[in-house]
Amino acid sequence: MLRARIASTVLCALTLLSGAPCLHAGSPKPFDAAAAFGARPDIETLRLSPDGMSVAFVTPIQGQGSVVYTMSLTPGSKPKVAFYADGKPFRMNGCNWVANDRLVCSTYGLLPDRINNNLAGHLPFIRLYAVNADGTKPQLLSAPQSQYSASFAEQDGAVIDWLPDQDGSVLMEQIHLPNVHPGSYVGNDITGLAVNLVDTRTLASKPVIPPRRDAAMYLTDGHGRVRIMGERNLMPDGRPTPEITYLYRTQDSDDWHELSRYNSTDYTGFEPLAVDRDLNIVYGWKKLNGRIALYSMSLEGLLHQDLVYSRPDVDLDGLVRIGRRNRVVGVSYSTEYPHTEFFADDIKQLLAAMHQALPQQPLMTVTDASADESKLLVFAGSDTDPGAYYILDRNSHALHKLLETRVKLAGVTLARVKPITYPAADGQMIPAYLTLPPGIDNPRGLPAIVMPHGGPSARDEWGFDWLAQFYAARGYVVLQPNYRGSSGYGDAWFRDNGFKDWEIAVGDVVASGRWLVKEGIADPAKLGIVGWSYGGYAALQSVAIDPTLFKAIIAIAPVTDLEALKREHGFFSNYYEVSDFIGAGRHMRAGSPITHADKFKQPVLLFHGTEDRNVSVEESRTMAAALKAAGATCDLVIFEDRDHQLQDSAVRAAMLRQSDAFLRHAFGMSP
Repeated sequence: MLRARIASTVLCALTLLSGAPCLHAGSPKPFDAAAAFGARPDIETLRLSPDGMSVAFVTPIQGQGSVVYTMSLTPGSKPKVAFYADGKPFRMNGCNWVANDRLVCSTYGLLPDRINNNLAGHLPFIRLYAVNADGTKPQLLSAPQSQYSASFAEQDGAVIDWLPDQDGSVLMEQIHLPNVHPGSYVGNDITGLAVNLVDTRTLASKPVIPPRRDAAMYLTDGHGRVRIMGERNLMPDGRPTPEITYLYRTQDSDDWHELSRYNSTDYTGFEPLAVDRDLNIVYGWKKLNGRIALYSMSLEGLLHQDLVYSRPDVDLDGLVRIGRRNRVVGVSYSTEYPHTEFFADDIKQLLAAMHQALPQQPLMTVTDASADESKLLVFAGSDTDPGAYYILDRNSHALHKLLETRVKLAGVTLARVKPITYPAADGQMIPAYLTLPPGIDNPRGLPAIVMPHGGPSARDEWGFDWLAQFYAARGYVVLQPNYRGSSGYGDAWFRDNGFKDWEIAVGDVVASGRWLVKEGIADPAKLGIVGWSYGGYAALQSVAIDPTLFKAIIAIAPVTDLEALKREHGFFSNYYEVSDFIGAGRHMRAGSPITHADKFKQPVLLFHGTEDRNVSVEESRTMAAALKAAGATCDLVIFEDRDHQLQDSAVRAAMLRQSDAFLRHAFGMSP
């Protein structure tokens, strides 16, 4: 009954195959920008079956819930509900096909941490399920735990090889938790990461690699053989350090040999990513002149590293892989615009032809393929187009539009995004993206928003951004700076990161606001700053550099106290990495917005979810209390049972409405 109700409410929101819009009775409602831009994408993930005859896609429902649909690509076919998670607490990560009639779906959720009583308050967990394409025979794939298990596994299973030659079996990493009940004790039974061959139909499991206490990950060659293992180096108390030692096996031996070492904090060393069985090499990241480049290493004992591809200006950011065996076909990076360098000539030619067929959607990538790669699933979009999925049949050379990602924005004129640079206080030119309200080409004296990205180990890229597009639709100019401390531009740009070098990072953010005013783009009385996570931190911390520049500040899930941020991770295995990243010393106090509560002269609006594990909601609560005690104007909006990303369409819409109303009131603008 529940599935029928879900199907009836969701199907009408999708444009399927024919592209025909869903018709409703009654007169059309006025466009609700907050609801349209705040809505989660109609298609969250989309996968193609091994035979290329069906798709599986995830679409949102009320709250944080999602539904998994399967649909034959035969004309006239209708979607079928295969699986769903109601968001209380289970939510969907996505699904993939293990056979033409069966899926593996990943769910995640948060549970109250009643054991440690830690500041983050919740424990994350991930569970895998296998289910038939028609929704029958759902089964938990994760390694079973009993009341006697030695501990609680947050993530006790992950598919590392989809084994396309086998009907429904996969290779899985699984956390092995030994029983501690006296009657079931086994002397050599240890907690560790193992690899098992699992039949998703019968749940029969066969050990492939026994559990190893220090194992952190495994890589296969896409043909069922594990070739790489990562070992986490441990502290005396058992917690992992940032350094991983990678081991490899040759084609015909099960003995492990050291391949490389990699530090996940400063990104030094060689990090394996994918194995090519035919070439008998492993691809991986390694720095070249301070920028991340792609190298390969032989897996036959030579340990020689060959440069595959690099850029002198930016880091590489992703391998491009297709097919059931994750064939490496290229590498991606972003300068002013995103780019892909293809190594596989067949894919390069296909994408070139698609760019000619879809010139208005330059953001294009192959997201999946049938087992024989005769059918490709392609995503295409742009800054003014949230994107759509297409099926490309390589045999017939036919291209069919399949699904739109954001139906609610169909027919809405979106804002163009322009790459620009502006000078920082020391003269350094900072790359950024300028989004103008639709229809405005020469902005003069407009209300404007500086919107620094989160991370800070991240960067903004050219393309569709629902948050920036909402504010542009409401008449604001939006500037998104890739301040120093952002990733993607090499070590010299990243510096010591945006916390340790907060004065430079936040100084660059402040400089972007000054540039908007100097250029006459922004009305100085109507200049605000909006940020999420580290972006919220930068928005609040801006007053430490210039207390009067921004006339309104909005911070979503912000860091407000660096010492508190450290303590929040004290119960988790990444504590040492987080602690090292944040650092210690004088910047801890001066770099915490809560220290500067007495400097705020402008109104502040804070948003935070109570299940935020990245940044505790207590940071916003204490910040709001400090601001009010200092006489500043501050409103705090708490979203119960929501996490750092606020993955709820209604919650996001409410946040957008309240933020828009807040800015308009602060700027003296009409609603």
